[in-house]
Amino acid sequence: MTHHYGYVSALSAALLFGISSTLNKIALRNVHPLVVAGSIYLTAGIVLMLLRFTPLKDKILKRLEFKAETQEFFSRQDLLLLALIVLFGSFLAPLSFMFGLNKTTAVNASLLLNTETLFTVLMAILVFKEKASKRSILGILLILIGAVVLSTESFGEVELSKGLLGNVLIILAGLSWAVDNNLSKLLSVKRDLLLVTSLKGLFGGSALLILASLIGIPLCIPLQSIPYILTAGAFSIGFSIVLFLFALREIGAMKTGAIFSTSSLIGALFAFLILGESFTAVKAFFGVLMFLGVYILSIE
Repeated sequence: MTHHYGYVSALSAALLFGISSTLNKIALRNVHPLVVAGSIYLTAGIVLMLLRFTPLKDKILKRLEFKAETQEFFSRQDLLLLALIVLFGSFLAPLSFMFGLNKTTAVNASLLLNTETLFTVLMAILVFKEKASKRSILGILLILIGAVVLSTESFGEVELSKGLLGNVLIILAGLSWAVDNNLSKLLSVKRDLLLVTSLKGLFGGSALLILASLIGIPLCIPLQSIPYILTAGAFSIGFSIVLFLFALREIGAMKTGAIFSTSSLIGALFAFLILGESFTAVKAFFGVLMFLGVYILSIE
């Protein structure tokens, strides 16, 4: 049963994260990208930490603790691991992405960010020795192809020679998130996933906002942007990461990272429904292709 819960959790995490594209797009109209990134991570950390002090904590952790060997306490090695996860996943990755986005086109950024999935899969296989059958590779390829098409409005607009520094920064962001994904699997055996996630958000968000302040970016957020930032932080980052960590524990970094790429389809669908952006038949076709890839992975 845990096998299926892992896939459901990965898809749920992708759903929550996919919504963030629309929420962040609205918030970015009035707020600097670095402040948005820091605020949503900090919000995620605060919400999940507060949740740990409510009666809901035990119910949530009971739902997430399907494996008997889950561990309760942090060792020194765990703390070092958590520091690396915060550094790569909550600081370097969003920092590289935001500055890269400022130096290249949105189309290039969307296309190149799919390197996160590629790097996650390669690291899981080559470094962490996860097993990959031919069926798994087929499912992952279908998901990756669909993600590339869905995140690119028009292949004619892709010009990788334009904004070379920005493109490199986007790739580094994808690499950093891939490192985060694979290292997070090692901490996913901890029973208190709420604590792991809240610390990741608190430290990463605080570091980003401190950096923004140091380089002279105003931290003020207009009232109309606050609901979008709070919603993105609590659900698209906070609960999404909790579900992502659970999926890592149950089905591994390779499959979780690939399935999480469906967030690009979900993001495109919500942008169509809420912002009126285009959602063509081509996108619908490759969206179906992505879910076919997820199905192939789940029946293995």
